[in-house]
Amino acid sequence: MQSLKGLVALVTGGASGFGLSTAERLLKQGARVVLCDLNTSKGQEVASRLGGNSVFVSTDVTSETDVKKALDVCSDKFKKLDLLVNCAGISVLSKTYDFGNKTPHCLEKFTKLLEVNTVGTFNTIRLAVGLMSKNSPDEDGQKGVIVNLTSTHAFEGGMGHIAFAASSGCIASMTLPIARDLSTEGIRCCAIATGHFDIPYYRSLPEKFRRFIPSVVPFPKGLGNPEEFAHLVQTIVDNKMLNGEVIRLDAALRIEI
Repeated sequence: MQSLKGLVALVTGGASGFGLSTAERLLKQGARVVLCDLNTSKGQEVASRLGGNSVFVSTDVTSETDVKKALDVCSDKFKKLDLLVNCAGISVLSKTYDFGNKTPHCLEKFTKLLEVNTVGTFNTIRLAVGLMSKNSPDEDGQKGVIVNLTSTHAFEGGMGHIAFAASSGCIASMTLPIARDLSTEGIRCCAIATGHFDIPYYRSLPEKFRRFIPSVVPFPKGLGNPEEFAHLVQTIVDNKMLNGEVIRLDAALRIEI
């Protein structure tokens, strides 16, 4: 793999889970990282632990003002932006209609999830590419790379994950048109659709789900490690033919219910 030394990355959801593992890997490879997460996260603590080549910016990805502030930090502190990794997201476990309690899915929660996961992802992209476009192109004409987190629920949504499946499908569907829109500026865009991983969301699920989920993964059995996601992010950066792709990272998982 090529060295990431000198690259500047902005990672949303950077205080935990996929975002944290990605930030750690990028820093180890010599990149500089702007960590974006909510002010209620442990982002400042994480950035202090990771060292001087990282900085935390309190960011609500649905806020134009917040994202612009994070990009200003990229520009002022590191002078550029080469890589955007969107890992910020939330999840809701609720069926379309609870027939036992005779209550429909909460519309507010559905809307909030779409706002954070889908709108938030697009918000960071639409603003970040303005800064990326100022980069001098490399020998292949590339100026930057975008990697978005989505889920295999985009393709085989599980019961009770209607909102999460909707947001995942949106991110998967917009990957190719974004890549095409940005092709004239030499900016690539891919998405990683994850299966079951050992992240904070999994650990928050009821025990019966935590026992069941690892058993349905074909091979390797069990949960994925967020470091494997981070590894694929680096692979996408390295391989310039990867563009407009939604790559499954799921150990052959296919959700059937």
